[in-house]
Amino acid sequence: MESFDFWVREAYSIVKDYFVFAGSAFILFYFLLKKPMWFRKVQKRLPKTNDYFRDVIYSLITVTIFATVGLLVIFYWKPYTNIYDNISDYGWPYYVFTWVWMFFLHDTYFYWMHRLMHQPRLFKWVHLVHHKSTNPSPWTAYAFHPLEAIVEVGILPLIAFTLPVHHPAIGSFFLFQIIYNVYGHLGFELYPKGFNKHWLGKWINTSVAHNLHHKGFTGNYGLYFLFWDRLMGTLRPDYDQTYHETTSGLRKVSDLSSDKQTYAHSTSH
Repeated sequence: MESFDFWVREAYSIVKDYFVFAGSAFILFYFLLKKPMWFRKVQKRLPKTNDYFRDVIYSLITVTIFATVGLLVIFYWKPYTNIYDNISDYGWPYYVFTWVWMFFLHDTYFYWMHRLMHQPRLFKWVHLVHHKSTNPSPWTAYAFHPLEAIVEVGILPLIAFTLPVHHPAIGSFFLFQIIYNVYGHLGFELYPKGFNKHWLGKWINTSVAHNLHHKGFTGNYGLYFLFWDRLMGTLRPDYDQTYHETTSGLRKVSDLSSDKQTYAHSTSH
């Protein structure tokens, strides 16, 4: 029963974070601030109600998978991992280093497994569910097919079995992950005008970048950064122009691109 209690706590924590951050962002940008922030909406239309419903259902399935892998890694396998509980074991400088390391490790893992899931033989079976949201919303953040959810949470054992990492730091890192994931699927751009050209900003993944990936199905595969996209030549050529238009209030005409056309493109992968 102790293991079941642990799983329930894990599931509750994940689903709470999902609904708190995705729900807050949804209420804020899709209702309260929709009018004043509309000029920063990447696609000038709203998802359909059934899109929200589908995303939430798949996200709840994802939560059960994430909690189950957490149970295996943190509850059953912890004695065999490199997870430690006392910061004094390695000191504060190392603790800070592990945060930087987890960011780059996760971003690298995500980029390459994301590109792999876009291979035609895998796309329909693993990644298409997530891409049904061609115009994503905050609820899309965890809307994965169960097979993709397993791949996504693979970062947890990868972290646990490589360099030593402080136990609470892992929880905090995954909390940041859901927050940034919600931002990536928000549908509104929050970074300032010109950020994509800034010496630092050009390496940071943005809501515009990921929205273009959902809309066009190719390019912009990164999670936190654009390092790999720039290095591998997978940054979409329309990124800078779209970012400029979105943050400058130039995209006021309704986006008439068809979900049916985009969906047809996805199934032809």
